[in-house]
Amino acid sequence: MSYKNMILERENHVGIIILNRPKQLNNFTSALGLELNKALLEMENDKKIRVVVLKGAGKAFCTGIDISEFHGKSLKEYREWVALMEQMIHIIASMKKPVIASAHGYAVANGAGLIAACDLAVVAEGTKIGASAINVGLFCMGPAVPLSRSLGRKRCLYLVMTGDLIDAQEAERWGLVNKVVPLDQLDEATMALANKLAQKSPIALQMGKQAFYGMSDMEYGKALEYSSEMFAALCVTEDAEEGVNAFFDKRKPVWKEK
Repeated sequence: MSYKNMILERENHVGIIILNRPKQLNNFTSALGLELNKALLEMENDKKIRVVVLKGAGKAFCTGIDISEFHGKSLKEYREWVALMEQMIHIIASMKKPVIASAHGYAVANGAGLIAACDLAVVAEGTKIGASAINVGLFCMGPAVPLSRSLGRKRCLYLVMTGDLIDAQEAERWGLVNKVVPLDQLDEATMALANKLAQKSPIALQMGKQAFYGMSDMEYGKALEYSSEMFAALCVTEDAEEGVNAFFDKRKPVWKEK
């Protein structure tokens, strides 16, 4: 499909989704939300793509929801609007392919939620991250879900209750992002990570991500049982056999992706 608010690129096995409302600092309209959901699913269904990168055009990654859409809705319409703005969190978690956030400038409200929802995150020095909806009488309830999984209760509540912004280095110390790099090295560092993942067994990464999210909210014993069953299923794949044989043969594996 064609996109008005997104740019989609492909480099070898890496799919790149670029939020493309730079004059509005890539804040979310309903149109952008719909397109992002479709773009994520398009990359998920592209058999050549093994890893997805999500980034923003212009001076910022994403500055939340465009509140010009806020007024004049019924309760039913607000439910539908909010569900659309948060659907990308569900999609990223349900995708089998790893998704990497590549953020710079500002990642605020939905932008912070996007970073937390992505499996990994590389962030430029100087980036400001926060859950600022409280400052306009709202609350980052949707973003709080992935944020709480990354940060724990106290730090998540601090962000969503104060609306304060933290810088990239603090976000790294808190465990919200994996790596902080100079802005002029952001693309290079992100693609290095994406290409590293793309060289791994696709089926192993996909089944591993599925198992990780599947067990996250399970009781401890059930989580172990589920993970053990998923690992057994992985063991009978052709990639598992190829990977073990390549290890013993001291050669680079050739993944069969099944």
